[in-house]
Amino acid sequence: MFCKNCGAPMDENAAVCIKCGVQKGGGTSFCPNCGNATAPGAAVCLNCGVSLATAGTQVGDKSKMAAGLLAIFLGTFGVHNFYLGFTTKAVIQLVVSLVGGAVTCGIATIGIWVWALVEGIMILTGKINTDAKGYLLRD
Repeated sequence: MFCKNCGAPMDENAAVCIKCGVQKGGGTSFCPNCGNATAPGAAVCLNCGVSLATAGTQVGDKSKMAAGLLAIFLGTFGVHNFYLGFTTKAVIQLVVSLVGGAVTCGIATIGIWVWALVEGIMILTGKINTDAKGYLLRD
C-alpha cells in the first residue's frame, strides 16, 4: 500500500502516512496500489490498472444498523455520533439537548431529536456511510 498524497510506502494498518502525515486514503496524486503518480481526476491508474475510485477504501468495524438505530432511539443525546467517532458533534447534541432543553422547556431537545432522526434515516439509507476515520460502515 502507498500513500495517495506523497506515494511513500505505507503499512496496511497505519492510520497516517509517516512521511507526509496525511490520513490514510487522503490525497489524489499517487496510486495506493503501485505508488506511481496519477493524472488529476483519473479514474484508473495507468501503470497498474487499479480503479482509483475504490482503491484504499476499507470497511470499518462500525455497523450501519447499530448507528442508525442509536440515532433514532438515543440520538437526542448524540450517542450515534459518539459511536461513529464524531465526538464534537455528539457533545454539541448532548449539551444542547440537556442544557438547551432545560432553558427552553424541551423545545431544544425536540430540535435535536429531529436532527438525530434525520441522521438516523440518512445512515440507514446509505447517505451517511462512513465513520469519523473515513472507514465505510459495514452492513
